[in-house]
Amino acid sequence: MSVNDPEALFQALASLPRRQILAFLGQTALSTSDLAARFGMTPPAVSRHLSVLQQAGLVSAERQGQRVLYRLKRDALLDGLARFASAVDGPLRRAPLVPHAPREAI
Repeated sequence: MSVNDPEALFQALASLPRRQILAFLGQTALSTSDLAARFGMTPPAVSRHLSVLQQAGLVSAERQGQRVLYRLKRDALLDGLARFASAVDGPLRRAPLVPHAPREAI
């Protein structure tokens, strides 16, 4: 999946811990262990959250020695949210308002 899939994007963003992880990764690259210590979670729990974020295209991983550092893909997040905002706003801007005929009272 990628950020082109709005379902994956919003599934990833639906979780408060994942949103908090994204906020931390927006500041600096962190490992699973770093994130686990910051959030009081087990590394496997953090790893599951990171997997969802990676599948949504919101996080990248880079191996540095024995550690894997994760980073927010800021452009991917902003592009996905902008596409959603455009899709929500678009129909209203594109479609002319068609007056409806008044309804008759029953």
